[in-house]
Amino acid sequence: MSSDTYIAQLRTLLDDDCLLTDKDSLDHYGKDWTNIKQPAPLAIALPKTTEQVQALILWANDNQIAIVPSGGRTGLSGGAVAANGELVVALDKMNKVIEFNPGSQQVKCQAGAITEQIQQFAEDNDLYYPVDFASSGSSQIGGNIATNAGGIKVIRYGLTRDWVQGLTVVTGKGDILELNKGLVKNATGYDLRHLFIGSEGTLGIVTEATLKLTRKPVNLTVLLLAIPNLDSLMPILQQFQKAVDLTAFEFFSDEALEKVMAHHNLACPVQQRAPYYCLLEFDAASEDILEAALAEFETGLGNEQILDGTMSQSQQQVEDLWKYREFISETISGRKPYKNDISVTPEKITKFLTGVNDIVAKDYPDFEVIWFGHIGDGNLHLNILAPEDMDYQEFTESCEQVNPKIFTLLQELGGSISAEHGVGLLKKPYLNFTRSDTEISYLKAIKHAFDPKGIMNPGKVID
Repeated sequence: MSSDTYIAQLRTLLDDDCLLTDKDSLDHYGKDWTNIKQPAPLAIALPKTTEQVQALILWANDNQIAIVPSGGRTGLSGGAVAANGELVVALDKMNKVIEFNPGSQQVKCQAGAITEQIQQFAEDNDLYYPVDFASSGSSQIGGNIATNAGGIKVIRYGLTRDWVQGLTVVTGKGDILELNKGLVKNATGYDLRHLFIGSEGTLGIVTEATLKLTRKPVNLTVLLLAIPNLDSLMPILQQFQKAVDLTAFEFFSDEALEKVMAHHNLACPVQQRAPYYCLLEFDAASEDILEAALAEFETGLGNEQILDGTMSQSQQQVEDLWKYREFISETISGRKPYKNDISVTPEKITKFLTGVNDIVAKDYPDFEVIWFGHIGDGNLHLNILAPEDMDYQEFTESCEQVNPKIFTLLQELGGSISAEHGVGLLKKPYLNFTRSDTEISYLKAIKHAFDPKGIMNPGKVID
C-alpha cells in the first residue's frame, strides 16, 4: 500500500488539520534533543482524545506500521526518534486539565499538558507539584511518565513515579486501560500503572494522568558551597541531612562554573574558588532551621570540608544561585557534549567519581570534561566536550570506545547506565551492564504481552 493511501486513511481518524506531512513538521516531530538520526516519519498525528489514540494504534496494528509516541521531545537518549517511516503520535493537542480535587490534592490532566503548566496550576491553587527540571517549560507530563523523569528535587520528593496516582493508557494492542483510578490504597494484584511509568512508549501511550500535589514549601533557601575535594561530598551531605530537610543537593565542577560565568556574564558566587561546588536547598520554615544550617556551614569551614560559601537572603537570590547549576546544560550545548547520565547509591559516589576521573584522564587526555549532577540521589552527568577542530563522528566514536570501561566500573558498584534520561536508542547497547539476561527476558515478555505485533516505539530499550 502506498504512503498516499496510508495518509488518506489516517485523515479519516482525526479532526481536520490534525495530520501533518510537510517536511518542517516531519523534521520537528521526528527527533528529540539528541539529533542522532535524520528524521523520516510517515506523518505526524495530533489526536485530541483517548479514543483517537486508540483508533491510530488499531490502524497501525492492521497495517503493521510502527508508532513513535512524542511528548515534548526533550529526551537525551533518542527515545522519540522516528527515522524509518513510523507514524509519530504527538499529544500536543491533549493538554487540558480535566479535573481537580482539592480535598484529595489531586489533579487529572491529559498527557500533553506541559510540566510548567501543572506546576502553575498547583501554585494557583496554593499547592505544589515538585517534579522539576530544566525542561519543565517544554516537557510534557506524558513524556515525564514514560521516562519516569526525576530532576532537581528527587532527594526530598522522589521521581515522577511517586506522584502518579492514576493513568489512562492505550496499549500496543489498542486496549484502553484505566489504571488505579487515583486510589491511594488498592491491593488488588499487579499494579500495571507502574509498568507504563518508565516504559518509554514501548508498551502503549499514556493519554491521561492523575497526579498528586502537596503543600508549598516555605522560605526555600539555598547554600552554595565551595569544597576542596570529592571526599568532602558525602560528609557534607550526611551532616546537612541530619540538620535540615534538604529539597536538593546538587554538584558541579569548577570547569562547569567557569563556563556558565563566561557564557552568561555572571560574577563568581564565592570569594574562594574550589575544584568542586555543592548547591543545597532546604525549606527554612523557622529561624531554628536556618540556625541549624548555618551551624553545619561553620562546622564544615572549621574542619576544612568547606572552603567558602554563600546563602540566599531572598527569593531573587535563590533564583540567582540556582543559575550556576541550571545553566550548565544550556551553556555547553554548543560544544555538542557526549553525555552519560549515570547513577550509583549515594555512599558509592566518591568511589565512582574517582574511578571515572581516572578513566577519563587516561582515555580523554585532550578532551574537556564537565561534571554536574543530582548527587543527593546518586545521579551524575558526565559531559565530554568535543574539541572544536575535531570531526564530531570521530569524537563520538572515541567516546563510545571508553563507555565499556565506565560501565564496567558502574556494574561493579551496582549502578545504572541511565539514571533519568531513559535507554532509548543510545543506551540500548549497554543495557546488560545494569540488567541481567534473565531480567531482559522478562522485559521482552512484558513487551510482547502489551504489544504483540511490536509496533510501539520499536528498536528502543529492548529488541
